[in-house]
Amino acid sequence: MSAPPSGSGKPIESRDQLVAELSKGEKPVSDWKIGTEHEKFAFTKEDLKPLPFAGERSISTLLEGMAAKGWTRLEEDGTLFALTKDGANITLEPGGQMELSGAPLENLHQTCDEVHTHLADLKGIADPLGIGFLGIGMQPKWTLEDTPKVPRERYAMMRNYMPKVGTMGLEMMHLTCTIQTNLDFSDEADMVKKLRTSLALQPIATALFANSPFRHSALNGKASYRNHIWSDTDNDRAGGLHWAFDDGMGYDRYVDYALDVPMYFVFREGRYVDTTGQSFRDFLDGRLPALPGEVPTDADWANHLTTIFPDVRLKSFLEMRGADGGPWSTICALPAFWVGLMYDAGALDAAWDLVKDWGEEDRLSLAQAATAQGLAGSFTRGSILEVAKQALEIANQGLKARAKAGTKSADETEYLEVLFDLVAEGRSPSDRLIDLFNGEWKGSVDPVFKHLAY
Repeated sequence: MSAPPSGSGKPIESRDQLVAELSKGEKPVSDWKIGTEHEKFAFTKEDLKPLPFAGERSISTLLEGMAAKGWTRLEEDGTLFALTKDGANITLEPGGQMELSGAPLENLHQTCDEVHTHLADLKGIADPLGIGFLGIGMQPKWTLEDTPKVPRERYAMMRNYMPKVGTMGLEMMHLTCTIQTNLDFSDEADMVKKLRTSLALQPIATALFANSPFRHSALNGKASYRNHIWSDTDNDRAGGLHWAFDDGMGYDRYVDYALDVPMYFVFREGRYVDTTGQSFRDFLDGRLPALPGEVPTDADWANHLTTIFPDVRLKSFLEMRGADGGPWSTICALPAFWVGLMYDAGALDAAWDLVKDWGEEDRLSLAQAATAQGLAGSFTRGSILEVAKQALEIANQGLKARAKAGTKSADETEYLEVLFDLVAEGRSPSDRLIDLFNGEWKGSVDPVFKHLAY
């Protein structure tokens, strides 16, 4: 989730301003950056239990340790719950999952350096305390009752609201982890092309990074149970945005969509005002029940956009949201996949050519098959594995064309190697975990806490 919202800003006097806010994300190619986010579960090594939020050995202990390393404290009601430094944020998901939202960086070498430094610093605090970190998409062992609840106002509102709009929202909040990539666009046409291409190929990322076959210490029957959870979390704010492929797609159409997504909160004078289920359209007209007579600010609009959870999210950049959490190598591989597809014009053209003839039925079929079977699945257009191979080769060529050299390499293609290994084998990470569970691990999920530990 996000760092603290802003409660200030300029009043929104017309709907056109909302469109303008999205267009402010436009950047020349020379200014495009890469943002990478990843989440992880913290646990006590001796018993594989979740850390409590507070106490001598806790999530708060980890945050305090990072604050001592020069990170700026962000507090709510006097409680430390987030940190910021040099454009990056460390935040907490509702179940205590620790997230690094990385700074906007120029290349993938910098991204991997950022991840390595973050994990090294965090492990330096955690190891002496017997605390470990697990990179996986779905918590393999703990139940909702086991999991700590981060005491933030916005999370309390969501915990109350989620069961009203879906059956798996609380699991999404507390028991899942993801990796995300944030990318820029040059203008509206570039945004639309990237949005459509990445929406169509998001299930390919799901299959390549599928890493959540366990739930409650047993197999759950899905390659990506984390992605399955999104199928009934809150359908007003999640999904594949099928309308984005219709004629006339642009900022204006996304504003219409966002206006129709029910609100979660408004931030005023350091407090969250509960607006769950209320309408931003009413807010524009000064008719919001929670704040009668008030109109929104640009900060309210920015906050609202963070509470929308489609497969690809548009803010002042595009967020790729289809991948399960995983080990260190996959944190670097996900941005490599998307940067390779999106940040070279020839690669983007080739990726769009790959998917432009697909219809809504094809995209839905692909999403369902990728969630259930990963790379082993098939959909209306054929084999997921074959599409993944094509997409991966396009990404590889895109990274070669970027030619961003590292200290030991001529480009960024090294970060795709883990994905090429998967497609050569024809299996998702979940398949490997299932084999271990049925074989060497003898039906126990406990070894995964060591197998996928950072």
